[in-house]
Amino acid sequence: MSDLAGRVALVTGAARGQGRSHAVHLAEAGADVIALDICAQIDTVTYPMSTPDDLAETVRLVEKHDRRCHAAIADVRDSAAVRAAVDGGVAEFGRLDAVVANAGISGYGGVERGLSDEAWRNVLDTNHTGAWNTCAAAIPHMAGGGAIVLTSSVGGLRGIRNLVHYTAAKHGLTGLMRTLALEHAHQSIRVNLVHPTAVNTPMIMNEGTFRTFRPDLDDPGLDDVREAFAGNNALPVPWVEPADVSKAVLFLVSDGARYVTGATLPVDAGALLR
Repeated sequence: MSDLAGRVALVTGAARGQGRSHAVHLAEAGADVIALDICAQIDTVTYPMSTPDDLAETVRLVEKHDRRCHAAIADVRDSAAVRAAVDGGVAEFGRLDAVVANAGISGYGGVERGLSDEAWRNVLDTNHTGAWNTCAAAIPHMAGGGAIVLTSSVGGLRGIRNLVHYTAAKHGLTGLMRTLALEHAHQSIRVNLVHPTAVNTPMIMNEGTFRTFRPDLDDPGLDDVREAFAGNNALPVPWVEPADVSKAVLFLVSDGARYVTGATLPVDAGALLR
């Protein structure tokens, strides 16, 4: 386990799913956590999003590891709100060493499926611009160096049908990551990406996803899509768990990765081999 005692980590999208897992794993490794989440519904998102109660549960789980947690409700699309939340956390804890820009939403559509302008904007603004807003708010506080991890996807390295807005946003993170890694290397700030395959979170495990993968069924359930998901991966698993991604994040923010920057790290069960 990484030793992050005395360090402070910022996690966006921290109320549940991958973000909660990252926050808890960072706390278990010794870090205090600044936890941000929108805790509200975005109109074009078809599955239920996080709530203030979800964020409170993340705080409880972080504190269970005897670490402090500064929680803030903020929409990563709003740069001023992100800056205020990050500034507040740093004011409380006195430093910032690691950033996990994880907040993201999904949805399905394309030209033939009538993807709306609003749905396009919401995904690009959350998944791409939201990561930029997070980095822009955090980097001024990282004068002593540190590590940034952006959450991408296998859809950041290849196209995926019916996910044009999502894959466009995730591809954009690669350019953002590589440029920030170059621009801030002189400050000893490292910037990397993780690229998960499907992860067992509410963003994936919902009716909209199931219907996209099994359009031949009127009411597909989890068992109906398990084989379809497994077909995306080389290893014989349908998806990975949030903890699997968190372990990669822990490595990238740890001293064990002190010379790793500009990297794209798949946690994909071999999906990119397909």
